[in-house]
Amino acid sequence: QVQLAESGGGLVQPGGSLILSCAPSPRTFTNYVIGWFRQAPGKEREVLIVMNWNGGGTYYADAVNGRFGISRDITRNTLYLEMKRMIPEDTAVYYCAAKFSINYYDLSRAQGEYDYWGQGTQVTVSS
Repeated sequence: QVQLAESGGGLVQPGGSLILSCAPSPRTFTNYVIGWFRQAPGKEREVLIVMNWNGGGTYYADAVNGRFGISRDITRNTLYLEMKRMIPEDTAVYYCAAKFSINYYDLSRAQGEYDYWGQGTQVTVSS
């Protein structure tokens, strides 16, 4: 069993930046695909960015490409979602999720394929 701990959510002004982090416990992200998702009020949960921890490849949804980025600290076994030039439409609960996969090219966007989910962290973009 893997628990994902997310942190970094909060209130940010339009145009501002925020960094979310996700770390697994008790294991590492080795052999996992990790995705960042979000669910805005009244909307379905959507995929934002996916990273294959082994292969390092990434997928970016069109909605966040150019504003959001993903990075990792291998020594701390932590994945980061870096959000810039934020807009009110970014207001949502943000989730990280992990899918076990030994395929170095796996960048699944299908939520049903993810084995573990974090509790979610609220991000609000408002002045």
